[in-house]
Amino acid sequence: MTPFTEITGTAAALLEKGKPMSNVDTDMIIPKQFLKTTTRTGLSKGLFYELKTLADGSPNPDFVLNKPEFAKAGILITGENFGCGSSREHAPWALADQGISVIIAPSFADIFHNNCYKNGILPVRLPVEVCEKLAAQAGGSNHVFSVDLAKQTVIAPDGETYAFDVDPGRKSNLMQGLDEIGASLQAGGDIDAYEATRKLSTPWLERAG
Repeated sequence: MTPFTEITGTAAALLEKGKPMSNVDTDMIIPKQFLKTTTRTGLSKGLFYELKTLADGSPNPDFVLNKPEFAKAGILITGENFGCGSSREHAPWALADQGISVIIAPSFADIFHNNCYKNGILPVRLPVEVCEKLAAQAGGSNHVFSVDLAKQTVIAPDGETYAFDVDPGRKSNLMQGLDEIGASLQAGGDIDAYEATRKLSTPWLERAG
C-alpha cells in the first residue's frame, strides 16, 4: 500500500435531500455485477453505479462525482452507517480505484471499517452535526479540505479544525503503508527466532509434520 500521511484536496459530499446520505450499503457502493474480478483496478467504473448512471446508461449529471469539480475528489463526506450490508472487499477497492483515500462519516459498518484500513483508506468518524457542516462547505465555492493523520485533524475550507480518534496500531500501519501481512512481516526476525526456539523445545512436532 502507499503510505498515508496527509491529504489536501477536493472533498465531495454524498447527499440525500441535502443531508449526508446514511446507510449506504456495499451493494450501493459497488453492485454485484462488478464483483467478478479479483483485481483491484478498474473497479471505479462500478462505483456508485446506480447513483451515477441513468436508466439509459448515460452519466447522471446530478451525481456529485460526475461533476467536473469533484471528479478527482480524494475525500468523501457521507452519513451514518456507511458501508453496511455484505462484507465485500470490492467496496474499498472501488473507492481506492476512484482515488478516494479518506471517508468522513459519523459511523461505519464494522467490517467495512476494518477493510478500509486493509486497503489504505482512512475512515474518519466525526459527529453528525460536524459532517453536515463539512458537507455544506464541500458544496460551496471552496471544496479544499486537509486531513492530517499524524495530527489526527481535519481542516475545513473555513479554517475550522476538527480532531478525530484512530487506533494507534492502525495509524502506524497506514503511515507506513502496511496491511496486516506487511505488518506481520515487520516482525520477521522475531518470528524466525521463535520458530528456531520451538524446533529445539518441541522437536516431536517437527517429526509429526
